[in-house]
Amino acid sequence: MSMQYIRDTYGVPAKRGCRVKFTGNPHKCPQFGIITGACGQYIKVRMDGDPHSGTYHPDWRMEYLVPNAG
Repeated sequence: MSMQYIRDTYGVPAKRGCRVKFTGNPHKCPQFGIITGACGQYIKVRMDGDPHSGTYHPDWRMEYLVPNAG
């Protein structure tokens, strides 16, 4: 599956390099990171300060920090 599949299926603006905010970990809320790719229907995100990307559901407690166009 691809980023296009994730965008179409979940209605999110997921793209490689997009900044995100994740609020699903009660011990580290919130966490910020960068999308690095896709893994099946999930997105791969490297959280700030982490050396590796983790796998996250695209619409579960994930906010896409997309700048306003214009």
